[in-house]
Parts: sequence; structure tokens; C-alpha cells
Amino acid sequence: MLWRCSELSGYEIAATDGTVGSIDDLLFDEVRWTLRWAVADTGGWLSGRKVLLPASALGRPDAGARRLPVTLSRAQVEASPPVESDLPVSRQVETDIFAHYGAPPYWESDLSPGGLGGGFLFPPGTTERLVIEPGAAGSEPDAETARMADADLRSVRDTVGYAIAAQDGRIGHVEDFLVDEAGWPLRYMVVDTRHWLPGRKVLVAPQWIRDIDWAARRVTVELSGDAVRASPEYDSRAPVGRSYEATLHGHYGRKGYWGA
Repeated sequence: MLWRCSELSGYEIAATDGTVGSIDDLLFDEVRWTLRWAVADTGGWLSGRKVLLPASALGRPDAGARRLPVTLSRAQVEASPPVESDLPVSRQVETDIFAHYGAPPYWESDLSPGGLGGGFLFPPGTTERLVIEPGAAGSEPDAETARMADADLRSVRDTVGYAIAAQDGRIGHVEDFLVDEAGWPLRYMVVDTRHWLPGRKVLVAPQWIRDIDWAARRVTVELSGDAVRASPEYDSRAPVGRSYEATLHGHYGRKGYWGA
């Protein structure tokens, strides 16, 4: 199921033995466009400090209760290494947090259904520390591992508002993201075209991006303005079903991720 990231903001975080705060932000990596951390605002429980919760510990959101369960105990969260700010988060800090929870880092384990993101649990009371063995002498990391090691984390909240440009001009700005609870990849950017196509919103998949200028807050996609203009309209009041996705991908002549 796909969830609007803006909807998840503010959800109560339910640990295995009580509430630990609420969702303040979500962090994704710029290589795979997959959520890696939930930023938890602990309110008055931990003197208002924020902590990072691994995406692989997140359960299925409960829309009715506005609650997100996590497979962590309050004690585990309380003892988590402190994070002074949301971004930037150094790789060493990430490594320390994963070690605290006794879990392999995401850059060494693919967050995909059936892998870490599809069922890895963090048992309450876990005290073991992860030991990462060095590679064999003379071995080199593969290209994908190297790319993940260099990937920066990006804030969903801060990326909202980025300008979106087609091949032939600007088409709007990022209003939201749709994230898949199965492994937590960001499936789509919600693009608000109000200044170009009044009142219309469309979806663009990260795979259709040509380049991103993070400093200029601009995303350029491999789509023409005419193609976007004629694309299926997105209605935020209705769930995104597979039929709609198939129509959307077919419109752009793109293969659906579900058929990969």
C-alpha cells in the first residue's frame, strides 16, 4: 500500500511497550530513493530530543489511530545514540545507531520485500552489537556498495517545494511523496501544477528523473510538458490502485516496478 508522507507526519510512534513520540520527518537516500530513517520527536519523554528509528523497524501504519508501530522497546529508543540535528547525519552516526540496534546497515543489506525491509525485526531488549568483518585482503567493494556508501540522506520535509522541470520547461513543484510500506521505497513524487495546469496534480516516479540540483532545489524529469499535461490526474482523496499505476506507466511507456 502507498502512503502519503505528509499523512504520516505527526503519527504517534508505538513501541512494543508504549509510545515514544511522533513522526517529525522521514529521511531517504538519494541513490535508491528509499526511506532509511524516521525522525522521532520524543516530546517531553526524552527532554524533547529527536532520535532516528531505522526504516526496517517500522510496521504498518494505522490510519484510523494515526499510529505507526515499531519493533523497538522504549528502552532501546531511550538508549539510542543522540542526534544533534536531522541533517546532515554522518555515516559514522548511522553506523553507531545500527550497531546499537544490532542490525546491519542498509548500505550492506538491500531494503526490499523479503530482505531487511521485508521482515527484519529488532527484538525488544536486544543488546548485541553488530560486528562488521573487514573484507578479504585486496578486495574492493562493488560499484553499488560504493555508491551507497557515498549516498547522502535527504529530508522528505525539506524536499517538498522543489521545482519540477520537464524537458521543455517548468511544470510545477513537489507537494508530497508516496511511499510503499513494502520496503519503504518512495514510489512517486506528487507534483502540484497549479501555476501551469490550475488545480491539477500528477505523479512522477523517481526513475523518470534526469537530474537533481540539490543546491538550486530543482528536479528535471525525462518527460515532455505535453506528456505531463496529458497524464492521468492524481486525486489525493483516493488510494492509488494498481489499475491507476498501470495506466500512468503505460501513458509514459514505462515498465511498472511491480513487474520487475
